[in-house]
Amino acid sequence: MGKTSSLQPSSSQPSSLQPSPWKRWYALILATLGMAATFALWSALSPLAPLFQQNLHLSNTQISILIAIPVLLGSLMRIPMGMLTDRFGGKKTFLALLVFSLLPALALGTATSSYSGLLFWAFILGMTGTSFAIGIPMVSKWFPPESQGLALGLFGMGNGGTALAGFLAPKIARTADWHHVFLWFSLPVLFLLVLFLFAQDAPGSTGRSKSWTDIRHLLKERPLVWVLSLFYFVTFGGFVAFANYIPKLTVDLYHLTKTSSGSVAALFVIMATIGRPLGGWLSDRLGAKNILYVVFILMGLTGLTLATGLPLTLFTVVIYALGFFAGIGNGAVFKLVPFYFAGDTGLATGIVGASGGLGGFFPPLFMGVFRDHFGSYTPGFILLSVFALTCIILNLRLLKREIA
Repeated sequence: MGKTSSLQPSSSQPSSLQPSPWKRWYALILATLGMAATFALWSALSPLAPLFQQNLHLSNTQISILIAIPVLLGSLMRIPMGMLTDRFGGKKTFLALLVFSLLPALALGTATSSYSGLLFWAFILGMTGTSFAIGIPMVSKWFPPESQGLALGLFGMGNGGTALAGFLAPKIARTADWHHVFLWFSLPVLFLLVLFLFAQDAPGSTGRSKSWTDIRHLLKERPLVWVLSLFYFVTFGGFVAFANYIPKLTVDLYHLTKTSSGSVAALFVIMATIGRPLGGWLSDRLGAKNILYVVFILMGLTGLTLATGLPLTLFTVVIYALGFFAGIGNGAVFKLVPFYFAGDTGLATGIVGASGGLGGFFPPLFMGVFRDHFGSYTPGFILLSVFALTCIILNLRLLKREIA
């Protein structure tokens, strides 16, 4: 059992130094653009999934694995990337990630179209999803606690890179070839490499190297990290899972064209992207605990509604609402991370972020299995509601209100 004090916020707070405003906002804007560029790469396979399934004659389970596989490495590597950010700062760590991101992007832009080849490079592509674990500590160190919710919510708009992938990838694949998607998406990464050379980390951003012992200590002595991980598993995991699976879902259930299905997914991402800064802003004023309580109720209800089997128009309305609620929840959860773990923001971000990523990995796999074995996606929607109910109970029992 954790000590009572382990559920209290960290006593250490970000430095009270007053950095130059332009440096603060330059870091926020650059981190947001960096996340958008890498998330566009991270999500680029999903809108192409119907094309791969048709050309390679893949089963629902096989295409679900391809959709989910980038999320796996992107989730697991968030923990070490958060640790590296705590040690070396956001600038150096982000630069290293951008350089690495070019490897799978260029490989997919020129590599074989075999299923095994796609799986291999999709797994390596997952590294691009770790930019989130770098940006959160990089941005949070620049802003005081009372404005971190909004700042981190604005950074979270980098999720919009997923929307760009949904809009642009099918169009590029239709007019040229799907390989060109990754070549075009690598250009913003090259541009940002130059801009990051002029970035700076906030004073006091770097510290001693974190170790796996620190992780074990955090998981053992600060049980709230488990709670926030489950919350993010549901909010961000739900966002990633649906953003990646909507193209497959809408083609299968409603026979949309590949371009139209990509547009539906992109609008879902836009709703979540709009919701994230709103969630941070509301959390600054009303408390993240209160916001999350409402969010999980609404997510649970939308899951049950989707399970009933809806016509296309109602499906899109409900799915967009789900994206908006998930986005608000994402902003609220990461208002709490630097609040409770100010001295270990990068480490806690890696753990919570990894859980959120895994929340995006498993649902597509289950959805594919449910469809192949039961001919329905309904059990997947019901599971979402069950997880939301669990989060409501934990929120009421364990979370402390973080504002006066």
